[in-house]
Amino acid sequence: MPNFTLRLRRALALAACFVTVASAAPSTERAPAPAFTLETLDGHPVSSASFKGHVVLLNFWATWCGPCRQEMPALDRLDRQYAPAGLTMIGISVDTGSRPVKALLARSPVHYTVLLDPDTRVSTEYHVETMPSTFIIDRDGMIRYVHHGYRPGDERAYAAWIRRLLHQ
Repeated sequence: MPNFTLRLRRALALAACFVTVASAAPSTERAPAPAFTLETLDGHPVSSASFKGHVVLLNFWATWCGPCRQEMPALDRLDRQYAPAGLTMIGISVDTGSRPVKALLARSPVHYTVLLDPDTRVSTEYHVETMPSTFIIDRDGMIRYVHHGYRPGDERAYAAWIRRLLHQ
């Protein structure tokens, strides 16, 4: 039964990925960011506690999601621009294994950290129902901005929030 549930959730997420190519309305409601520990592609654990004091952009994505793949270069540019000022960019893949993620990143590398959430435990805690989903978290660990889906240009809103939070 758990495998069926996981397959059903992934199928629904895939459907949502195609249905929400147009961006959903972003949310700016404040809420504490759920804590987590996930592994990198090399199997090293990374805890969200290590981001304390940083502005963090979390991006939940999957290799099978077209808008996710389209958004990755824009996120990489944001990372390169704002990491020196204190931004921590984290991509969280919900793929069931590391092989497709490694293959995609070999073709289209990014410079930010990519973590794996193969059992979708963390994406469930963040109430991710659409791929991609982006969360911008302030230095105090509060979610300040949530955006579901991706259309070219959405990264301008991310940049505005990043600048705003970096200057607080």
